Amino acid sequence: MARPKHVKAKPSEPLAYQPRLSAHPKARRQIDAVKAWSGLVAFGLVLYLSLDAGLPMFEAGMRAIAVGVGAYVVGWVAAVVVWRQVAVAEVEDLHRRMLAAQRDDEGAAAA
Repeated sequence: MARPKHVKAKPSEPLAYQPRLSAHPKARRQIDAVKAWSGLVAFGLVLYLSLDAGLPMFEAGMRAIAVGVGAYVVGWVAAVVVWRQVAVAEVEDLHRRMLAAQRDDEGAAAA
C-alpha cells in the first residue's frame, strides 16, 4: 500500500548542524532593527510627501501604510541576504583559525 502524500519520509541519517540566523543573537537583533527602521522611515517619508502634495489624510495614510509594509519586507530580505554572507564568512574564519591552531600544535609537538 502506498504511503499517503501528507506523511513525510524520515531521513535515514541525521542532518548535519545547519547554522541559522534565528539562532545568531547579533544577526537577529540587527535584522529586527533593519525591518523596523526601514518600515518606519518609508512610512514617515511617504506620509510627509503625500500630505505635502495636498492629498487627503486617508489617501496619504493608505499610501504610507502600503509603502511602509513594502519597505519592511524589502529591508528584511536585504538584511537576511547580508547576514547570510556575514555568517558564512564567520564560519570560514573560525575554520581557518582552527586549522592554523591545529598546525601550530602539531608543529610544537614535532619540535
